[in-house]
Amino acid sequence: MNDKESHNGIILLDKGIGLTSMSCDVAVRKTLSMRKVGHLGTLDPFATGLLPIFVGDALKILRYCEDYDKRYVCTARFGMATDTLDKDGEVIFENYPDKDTMAKLIETDFRSVREAFAEEEKITEQMPPKYSAKKINGRKAYELARAGKDDLLEESLKPHHVKIHSIDIVSITPQDKGFDLEFAVWCSKGTYIRTIADEVGRKTGFGATAMSLRRITEGPFDISSAVTEDRMKEMANSGDFSFIISSDKALEHIPSIDVDDRTADDISHGRRVPLSRIKSLTGSALADRYRALYAGKLIAMLVPAEDCGTKYLKCERVFIS
Repeated sequence: MNDKESHNGIILLDKGIGLTSMSCDVAVRKTLSMRKVGHLGTLDPFATGLLPIFVGDALKILRYCEDYDKRYVCTARFGMATDTLDKDGEVIFENYPDKDTMAKLIETDFRSVREAFAEEEKITEQMPPKYSAKKINGRKAYELARAGKDDLLEESLKPHHVKIHSIDIVSITPQDKGFDLEFAVWCSKGTYIRTIADEVGRKTGFGATAMSLRRITEGPFDISSAVTEDRMKEMANSGDFSFIISSDKALEHIPSIDVDDRTADDISHGRRVPLSRIKSLTGSALADRYRALYAGKLIAMLVPAEDCGTKYLKCERVFIS
């Protein structure tokens, strides 16, 4: 096995503030001298935390990981709002609670704020913020916003489906002006945490903007296993590539089936596999997709199909020849 082959896998990067996800790809590409590099789940420059980066052959499975749920921790300042919905933007609204209002909020344990978050937990659609990495005609929304292309943004940005599994308030800390609220969110892909803070700010009348945002999980991956860019480079320079993990973990959410020599040969030629040949699936409800494993190695992705009453598994993606 040569060095490039040994670099196939996934790097869990702890992205620093101010970095783009693409610049992290570039850093990995240079560190490993690998051309095939791509990240899962873009983080805006303002955000920090978990950024899984797929390297080499691992890129072949990236498409099967794009629907991961994610967890974030965000601290929002209440009493102000910015155009970018985070601390890097220009302040466009201020309504810091006075002493009497703050005293009432504390007395009621910030009930009105908690109720607004409870409402956000029930949303099923969300509008992407104009200062986001969402692509519009090949350009990121925040690039268009900075170029003053508001008309194009208003025409192109549409609400999309999201699922908020939970929002938990971690702490509320009064400041000299306003108060900071830290909250944790477990949500589907495509959820904008800054938008949640902004909406709660609108509902309470105080305004709110994100002061920090950190992704802590994405699918089976956790920030506790991540390395910073500097640490990755330091390890690589010393010949230690243990920060590259197997891509198998990324597919744990997809059920697997073990195949024999005959079935593996059929799969390598793209032939369909009769369902009756896979004894472990006989009589059971079928999943949407299966990992085909031969001698413990992933060789294909198979999906159920039916033709003239005969059920079979057809090849969706073959990884061997």
